[in-house]
Amino acid sequence: MKKKILLFGGAGFIGFHLASKLSKNFKVDILDNFSRGKNDKYLKEIKNISVKKTNNKLLEKINMTQYSHVFYLAAIVGVQNVIQNPSKTLSNNILPLLKIIDLIKKSKKKTRLVFFSTSEVYSPAISKNKIKFPLREDSEIFLNEIATARDSYYLSKIFGEQICHISNIDYICLRPHNVYGPRMGYSHVVPEIIEKFKNRSLIDVFSPNHKRAFCYIDDAINQIERLSFKKNNKFTTYNIGNMSEEVSIINLIQKLKKILNSNKRIVKAKNTKGSPVRRVPSMNRTLKETNYKNLFNLNDGLKKTIKWYLKNDKK
Repeated sequence: MKKKILLFGGAGFIGFHLASKLSKNFKVDILDNFSRGKNDKYLKEIKNISVKKTNNKLLEKINMTQYSHVFYLAAIVGVQNVIQNPSKTLSNNILPLLKIIDLIKKSKKKTRLVFFSTSEVYSPAISKNKIKFPLREDSEIFLNEIATARDSYYLSKIFGEQICHISNIDYICLRPHNVYGPRMGYSHVVPEIIEKFKNRSLIDVFSPNHKRAFCYIDDAINQIERLSFKKNNKFTTYNIGNMSEEVSIINLIQKLKKILNSNKRIVKAKNTKGSPVRRVPSMNRTLKETNYKNLFNLNDGLKKTIKWYLKNDKK
């Protein structure tokens, strides 16, 4: 009989790809409120999974003793979504986590919690020039003046990490950095720009000189899987991503333009408020623990992503 895994908030981008990979060796239960995730045809095609819409009543009835691992991916994401819903961002990203941890404790089973944090936790330190690159997991975490709605997202994740730290359960925290690929929401830069090339005559590029190191989803999932099922690494935080091929946003757009064979004009726009000027993670800890080297360079990952959107997404 296959062991069971719970993906809480598992209908989103990373959750979908994680379910697809884990379902080959586990029975996977997905709970999602579908505020962002979708129970679409791609999710329905995955075998060995169960998908349910979560609510407070259903959450209360979860039998944690049946799960070896719980992956907590639930969150409001996307800059505009966060800015428009700061209070909801805080409550949706934190309150279910408290309940999940409480249920794990009450079950008295050694269920591992895999908490998905974010690279945004480094942003205040970056803005204050108080952190070195590449970004290490043991870097000191700072807070901004928390005066903007956007701050609600990274604050919810910092709080989530702290909740895990004091929970006294088996957990690891993961901080994904600029992961991209098929079935990603349009609030993220790669699919957003692909959509612009498809439907607009002029391509405006915000924060054009800001730099990122992008990680293709298949590589991210392989890192996540190896860390999540590794023994003797509890209470540890890991970066998920890629520390090579750092690229400016404008150069990323030029790569997409070349792959799409487009002649559309690209125009530099203003910097997005709160956007870090640079984001590249140190992958030394993750590499040491997983012995995994990424398989996809940026050009190959972008080609696979573009191919999927042109074929499958009709936006």
